[in-house]
Amino acid sequence: MRAAAVGGGHGTAVSLRALKLLTSDVTGIVSVADDGGSTGRLRAMLNVAAVGDLRKCLGALADPENPLTRSFEHRFSVGELAGHAVGNLLLVGLVDATGDLEESVLALAEVMGVTGSIIPASTTGVVLCASTEEGDTRGQSAIADSATIRRISIDPENAAAPIRAVEAIERADVVVVGPGSLFTSVIAAAAIPGITQALAGTSARVIYVANLHPEIPETTGYSLQAHVDALARHGVFPDVVLVDREGEYANDPCSLPTHVAPLSRSGGLVHDVQHLSDAIRAATR
Repeated sequence: MRAAAVGGGHGTAVSLRALKLLTSDVTGIVSVADDGGSTGRLRAMLNVAAVGDLRKCLGALADPENPLTRSFEHRFSVGELAGHAVGNLLLVGLVDATGDLEESVLALAEVMGVTGSIIPASTTGVVLCASTEEGDTRGQSAIADSATIRRISIDPENAAAPIRAVEAIERADVVVVGPGSLFTSVIAAAAIPGITQALAGTSARVIYVANLHPEIPETTGYSLQAHVDALARHGVFPDVVLVDREGEYANDPCSLPTHVAPLSRSGGLVHDVQHLSDAIRAATR
């Protein structure tokens, strides 16, 4: 089976780990729009693409016994490096030295023994933009603080998607979208024009993994159908939705075929890798 996951951050990292249990032919297509925390500081300092979500997804597919993998998420606690993750510094160092985001990620993936591929959703960094009821907002962090998001776009609007990312979606048998923050993670990756077009044209089974709970304030008051409608407004049309049976959307009606299954760990705060893998397998039969 050939699989791809589209999104960013912790959610897509979980999807990648789940897909890795099903196939070695897995590709993560990851947003580079983040501007908060360590990533935001590095973007402002070096004018490079956001690398935090790439770091998390590289770690998801990397060899867990690799010494670099084991230290990748380590964060410094003192001095000017306080708050920076080792993986972020390695990635921005490579990008700053080579000027090539995609090749930098590929080089680090090889060193870490990554199974499959991690590819940035765009060849360069982008700024996330949103139309809200209060007006236009720029920057992922600012947008995440809004409860009235209508439309997401990117700047530059013609940002190119890597050919490898487009091809991975086009040739996939299954594409997993989410979980993760609806607008600032999932749609942030899908809003790159080449990615939007590839998702629209793929013959793969497109699976949307719903969040366990609303993202406050980003999706406050959203039903499951509201999530699906938001994806559709941005050109993403899943074939099926996976919903945790203990989550807040388990009983929500939806216009798409919906598989309700155990997806979360005990406590219902995060998705469980094995449960999600089992649900994806069942949804592709």
